[in-house]
Amino acid sequence: MPTMDIDITFMSDPGCTWGYSASPSLAALQWRYGERLTWRLVTIGIAEDAASYEERGYDRIMMSQRMEMFRQFGMPFTQGPRARVTGTGRGCRALHAVRLVAPGEELTAFRALQLGWFTTRMLMDEDASIATALARVPGLDVDAVMAVIDSPEVEQAYQADRAEARTAAGSPTAFQGKAANTDGELRYTAPSLIFRAGEASLEVGGFQPMEAYDVAVANLDPSGSRRPVPDDRPEEVLAAFPLGLTTQEVAEVMRTDIEQPVDRRAAAQSLLRAVGRGTVTVEPLGDDGLWSVT
Repeated sequence: MPTMDIDITFMSDPGCTWGYSASPSLAALQWRYGERLTWRLVTIGIAEDAASYEERGYDRIMMSQRMEMFRQFGMPFTQGPRARVTGTGRGCRALHAVRLVAPGEELTAFRALQLGWFTTRMLMDEDASIATALARVPGLDVDAVMAVIDSPEVEQAYQADRAEARTAAGSPTAFQGKAANTDGELRYTAPSLIFRAGEASLEVGGFQPMEAYDVAVANLDPSGSRRPVPDDRPEEVLAAFPLGLTTQEVAEVMRTDIEQPVDRRAAAQSLLRAVGRGTVTVEPLGDDGLWSVT
């Protein structure tokens, strides 16, 4: 039986703490199945602007407290509050501008915006901060991206994504209680993944463990295979991720048995041995580090 390609509709928002905290599982999914997966990013637009959050009762202290709560999932965060609450609409538009200027780079850009959002105190609804974050994307013409962020093409694409993300009524995501209604329509939460292979589809909505993604792939294409985890050689893993990985992400990717817990300490030791070999570098990032091949 031939291996099937699997298309993933990836609904998320660069400013969502749940979406960011799912990064280890998403990295493991990308590593295990690689080119078999085709990703399409749909930006949710959780909060159009700062006022949208403030109307829901959020303030800068509460947002900082939420980051503290999410440390339990292992991703790095900055400490202390921003100068003010920030909306996510501008960042979502920036991703559509990236797609317009450099098609295929929007997932890397999404990652870069997340790192700006959660490991710095930059105001990520301001163009200067967005541009600074996007500068991480190799070869991206950031000036060209920012020049089209207010174009009709970007606005139309963004609004189409917002509308698509607000079609969760009656979905498996809603059934599991993982949809949300924050602006009058039931929407998918971040990250929600819809897997499709041929005529079949499976929905993994909201924050889920790696096992949920693995089950979806196994059911859609049981004839396929997983890419194995290299034995104590994180270099091969890191080479597959252009912006590097955090310690928790490496630990999840290098978990050889998904029935066993993630061993963050073992991953950190392996990464440090690679630094000692001169094959890996680490950039301080929030309260952790971002590991990359040299």
